[in-house]
Formats: sequence, structure tokens, C-alpha cells
Amino acid sequence: MSSSAITALVGVLAGLLVIEGTRKLRQKLNSNRPPLPPSPTAVPFLGHVLGVNRDAPYITYAEWAKTYGDIMYTHLLGQEMIVLNSEELAIELLEKRSHKYSDRPAFSTTEMFGWEWGATLTPYGPRFRLHRRIYHQVFHANAALSYRPQQLQKAYEMLGHILTDPAEYAEHFDTFSASVVMAVTYGYDLAPGDTFVNKIKRAADIFLSVATPEAAAVCTAFPFLKKLPPWFPFMGFKYEAAESARLASEGLHQPYEWTRRKFDEGTAAPSMVSDALTRYQIDEDSKDPVLVQGIKEAAATVYAAAVETTNSTLLVFLYLMQRHPEVQVRAQAEIDKVVGTQRLPTFDDKPALPYVEAVLRETMRWHPVTPVGVPHATSEDDVYEGYYIPKGATVMANSWAIAHNEEKYPDSFSFIPERFLNSDGTLTDDTVSWVFGFGRRMCPGRHVATASVWVAMVCILALFKIEKTEGSDNVKWTKGLSSHPLPFPCKFIPRDADIDAQQLASLISASQHES
Repeated sequence: MSSSAITALVGVLAGLLVIEGTRKLRQKLNSNRPPLPPSPTAVPFLGHVLGVNRDAPYITYAEWAKTYGDIMYTHLLGQEMIVLNSEELAIELLEKRSHKYSDRPAFSTTEMFGWEWGATLTPYGPRFRLHRRIYHQVFHANAALSYRPQQLQKAYEMLGHILTDPAEYAEHFDTFSASVVMAVTYGYDLAPGDTFVNKIKRAADIFLSVATPEAAAVCTAFPFLKKLPPWFPFMGFKYEAAESARLASEGLHQPYEWTRRKFDEGTAAPSMVSDALTRYQIDEDSKDPVLVQGIKEAAATVYAAAVETTNSTLLVFLYLMQRHPEVQVRAQAEIDKVVGTQRLPTFDDKPALPYVEAVLRETMRWHPVTPVGVPHATSEDDVYEGYYIPKGATVMANSWAIAHNEEKYPDSFSFIPERFLNSDGTLTDDTVSWVFGFGRRMCPGRHVATASVWVAMVCILALFKIEKTEGSDNVKWTKGLSSHPLPFPCKFIPRDADIDAQQLASLISASQHES
């Protein structure tokens, strides 16, 4: 064994001793406090690290909840975690006690991967409040309505790409998701094959696949790991971390600089960034560098989060449609009745399409694309139902367990859009808002995101029938903070066998006149 490997091993053993000693000392000092929430039996030094499914920890937590209840305590290498496995508990703590539960854990992996500026991961404080103020002015429910023309246009363009080249549907989903967000955030008109914004998405893909809370706990427990070279055993992820950091830095600055130039020239299209520059009267970036940095961070975070969420949800939707032709038939019958066949759907049709909305909600519920959401952290000690929740603990709302709560969603692993309809065919009050998080950390762009997914879904259903083909059952899913199917073979069959690009253009023109 090499001297560097021996040094690392000694460091790990020493770290484990320090972690366990610190944990026991803390328990002794706090012997008079209420008990921690129920917990599985832990391994000395390691905690629960060996018992958690690294690829899908949310499934482990949901299984443990059957034994230990909806609020559980775990610790991974000294990092204390509270897992909430019910919507009611998440609302009680993360919303009703948001003043204690709105912080973020100090992920040691964020800086390594170049995401220390990400608004989603920002600790609760002045920077977070600045981001939230910018978001509220642009993404509140009424403001989100102003982006619908752009979303509709991009959805129609996506249909043309799928009609021409259906095998590359995943790329077309990417282009649609990115083009909507780039238009809304930067006023940039993204064209197919445009590489301008691939950097931030690639950086986000790397970060989400590797930098889980469980992985962060390991790096926090053994900080010397961050100093080991990438060629060292088990350190290969550092090559990806370096690539993520480079791409994230470029994605943070370059799109903003493009909008800044257009703004200075007087040719900037309305967008989140140009509106912020106008609202805050930023004639030059040097006038208020802190505010400018906040705008950059807020904008780049929106792009990374919205593209990932929209694209992932569309892949889940496609996966489900090819497996449930009966759902397609009912949704298409509703679309045909309301829209007809001489135009495409628009947002004006949305109130008259409750079953399509139910399909959207059931898609988001059946497989939440962020199964454990983004973890919160406690900013002070708390006691809930007689259980002690320590300051600094990571608190995770397990969306997977919420989605598969058999009391609220019977036969939860089945895809049943009807569960969101009343007996008279109207929609229930359950909008599955929990998929976007809780409290002050709820996703600020949720209204734009759901509108993007809805318009893409309804347009695809209006024009195509989705069917299985060879290899459709061999589907692999991503691992990490985000979970969705990787692209898989399937068939997009035009419902009108004679439709071509020219006829599609006529449908789009008729739809635009209708709206």
C-alpha cells in the first residue's frame, strides 16, 4: 500500500473516532433534553450510511417510515438528519415554523462543483432575501401569465421538430425547455442546436447526479478528501467536479453579459434580467456589484432548475403515455371535443380540459423528479411532538413517501389520473404543490414551470399517438438529487397520417389567430 493511501486510511480512522466521540459527548451534554425522533439502529462511527440506498435514499427512508414513523432521525458520519415522510409534517415544520426551518445545510460539495452561488442552495440571509425579491417580482402567479405566448410558440416549434425527427425527441424536449427559460430569463431566442446555454445545464446535470446530501456528509466528515487528487482511488468524481465548476462559472456570467449588451444597446427583449436592470436603475454593473451578482445568481439558478424540472417531467410523461394508451385515448378525446382538429390547443382551452390537467398532476405525483427535494436546515433547536430537533440538522421532506401515501393516494404505484377528478368530472383541490417544496423555500418559478409542462403535454397529445417499440421496456433512470428516465426508444405516430410541415404550419397559424 502506498504511503498516500496509508495516510488517507489513517485520516479516515481518526475522523471516525472524532465523529463518534463528538456525537457521544453531545448526547451526554444534552441528556436532559427530549428524545430525538425514532431511528433505525446505527452502526458505531458510521451511523446509518451503510443502510441507505445510495442511488435512491428516498426509497430507504419510505421503507423505514413503516417501522419508525413519519418523522425519523438519522445520522451519516456525524451529520444529523431529520426525514419527514408525510405532507402534514412537512407543512407543520417547514411552513408553519419556517422561521426555524428555512436555512440550507452547508454542503461541502457545492464549492467543489462550482455551485456555491446557486440561489437554491443559498443559506437563509440577505442574499437569499435578495434572490426571493427578484423572483417574486417576475414569477408571481399573475406575472407568469405574461410568458404564455412565448411558451405556446416554443411548444409549437417543438411539435415541428418531433414531426421531422421523432427519434431525437429528447433533444427536442431539451430545446423546448431551454428556449422557454432563456426567453423568460434573458430575452434570448434559442434556436435548435444552439450551444450558448448548454454549459449551465451540463454543470447542473453533473452536480445533481453526484452531489447528494449523503455524499456531502462524507466530504463534510472527512474534509481532507477534498484535497486528494482525482486519480486517487474513489476520487474519480473530482474530474466531473472540475468540469462542473468550469461550466457553472461560464453559465453564471455569459448569458447575463449578453443581455447586458443588448440592454445597453437598447435592443433587449423583456426578460427577468432586463426588467431587473430597469427596475433597479443599474446603468453600469459597477454601480452596485452586489446587486448585479444577485441578479446573475438568481437568473442562472432559474435556468438550471427550470430546464431540469421541465425536461425531466416531460420524460416521465412520455414514459407513462407509452404504457397507458387508455389514458392517451381519453385525453385526446377531451382535446378533440374542446379544440377540434382545425387548430392546436392554446392556454385559453385549459379550463375546459380537466382530464389533461389531471394527467399532468398524476405525472408529477407518480414519480416526483426531485424525490427528496432540496434539504432544509434548522437555524435553532426545536421540539415537535415531544421530539428534539437539533440546530443545524439537515431536514428533508421525502416527496417520494408523500407521493406514495396510500391513505391519500390509494394504489399509489398505479398511474390513475382520475384520482384528481371529482365524481362530476371537475378537478379536486389537490394541485400536488408539494412537488415544488415547502415554506419560504418553495420553488419560485413553479407557475411558469407547470405552464410549460402543460402546454408541451397537451400539444403532443393533440398531434401524436405515443407507442412502444423495440427496447421501450428497457428503461434506465438517473440517480442523485434528480430522478427521471434516460431517453428510451418509442414511436411518435401522427394522429393525422397525412400531416406534413406545411399542414402543421396551417394548424399553428389557425391557433395563433384563435388565441
